[in-house]
Amino acid sequence: MASYTFWRLVQGLVILKLVLVCVFLLLHLTGDPAAVLAPVDATEQDITRIRRELGLDTPLHVQYARFFAGAIRGNFGRSFEHEQPAFWIVMEHLPATLELTAAAFFFSVAVGIPLGCLAAYKENSLFDRVGIGWAVVAQAVPDFWLALMMIMVFSVFLGALPAFGRGGLAHLVMPAFAASTFQAARLARLMRSEMLEVLRREYILTARSKGLSEKMVLFRHALKNSSIPIVTVLGLDLGILLGGTVIIETVFAWPGVGRLTVQAIYHRDFPVVQTAVFVLAAGFVFINLAVDILYRALDPRIEYR
Repeated sequence: MASYTFWRLVQGLVILKLVLVCVFLLLHLTGDPAAVLAPVDATEQDITRIRRELGLDTPLHVQYARFFAGAIRGNFGRSFEHEQPAFWIVMEHLPATLELTAAAFFFSVAVGIPLGCLAAYKENSLFDRVGIGWAVVAQAVPDFWLALMMIMVFSVFLGALPAFGRGGLAHLVMPAFAASTFQAARLARLMRSEMLEVLRREYILTARSKGLSEKMVLFRHALKNSSIPIVTVLGLDLGILLGGTVIIETVFAWPGVGRLTVQAIYHRDFPVVQTAVFVLAAGFVFINLAVDILYRALDPRIEYR
């Protein structure tokens, strides 16, 4: 187990290294930050001076070596726009992203798993058809369109919920719902298919023949034995929500890392973008490692090699 965890950590570091290389190269294809930061009436000499002050006048491989050497020490450079350490700017916005991710993840689990279990238990019933029909539609609806429609209905017409910003629970309802709808629908469909497969196995028939209640059969035997693929999807969903709420944060003006990244891309603030991508990628790698370790707790027969 310890050896497996060590090699997974090594693989995670390699992935983060590749992420840093890709984001560094892609950002430098977007244009010259000095041209964006310079005043409207700036001359070519002014732009050259700004480029030199930002360290962008050296060859690309020299810039990357300097950036990577600083990243190893936890120094991702200073923001071009805010003139502050990029790492601490991202950390200031990270709690808002974690709050939105946790709320959306809780909603997807609270809706998807019970809906899938009950749909499997009541196979071919009206509840099953309506529930899975909703799941199919929910997976087809783009999250940004759903977010805009919710703003129109609940904020503009009804005035029941705030349309943007971060504050109390009312500010969290619409962003969390819009961000989690696709994951909840996919989880419900997967949960239904896994439960149907497990409920047809012989040990379920044996448990029922022993006189166990349907509640015990469903939750103690069937749900546990169908949990491994569900845990895999939950881990992926959590990572996707952590790094994929960019559109939702932008639509609802939610002050998280996603919205910060979009603004930094517009202003070509390379250090902030690189730091944000690294932090989100590190979170995704850590979540996948935790899921792999959790497999053993769910099924002791699994061996790590």
